[in-house]
Amino acid sequence: METIVFGIGETLIRDDRYWASWANWLGIPPHTLSALVGAAVVQGGEGADALRLLRPGMDVAEAAHARSAAGRGEHLDESDLYPDVRPALAELRALGLRVVIAGNRTARAGELLRALDLPADLVVTSEEWGVAKPDPDFFTHVLHAAEADPRATLYVGDHPANDLFPAKSMGLRTAHIRRGPYGHWWAEHPDVTETADWHLTSLTELPSLLGKPATEKAPPAAPARALRSV
Repeated sequence: METIVFGIGETLIRDDRYWASWANWLGIPPHTLSALVGAAVVQGGEGADALRLLRPGMDVAEAAHARSAAGRGEHLDESDLYPDVRPALAELRALGLRVVIAGNRTARAGELLRALDLPADLVVTSEEWGVAKPDPDFFTHVLHAAEADPRATLYVGDHPANDLFPAKSMGLRTAHIRRGPYGHWWAEHPDVTETADWHLTSLTELPSLLGKPATEKAPPAAPARALRSV
């Protein structure tokens, strides 16, 4: 491997604050929204389905802009990072690997992440690129950012439909992390176990795992259960 590319939500940062802020905006207890997000995930849906269940017909993007305009927009700080992020990224860079962070987030989230001064060569979001996962164009951008051959580039993420399947279809290597609702729920799905070159429970496992050969795997032609993107 020459380059490791990480997704953002539930790969590097916890989404607890994200969903709690939505619950606060909608005036409901955080645990209620969390339960509905979990229900959406196990049904093969997306987290935003929980918001639409609470507010039928909600335009989530429009509501997010309203929150921001009201001074209740995005916030990220050190407490949002999983504890293994800094040590894992630092060790990978010490090994001479290029480290890129690229995921589905707003431009504002990109600014906040860069302000954390993580040990990464590049931090960029889907809004800054103008295209989001799982669109193949997102992974075309990933490959340009990686500055390496696809087979020498590893994409690490928690979401099969957003991360593993599209990355693999573009020729990248993939690692699935059992983290967050998507990562836990889909971890043992046969399409996930077949597609991911490596399976992680912590990012600190990566440096040693990369020293071992992975079995060549191809993406599934048709997932047995629907794995929708978020």
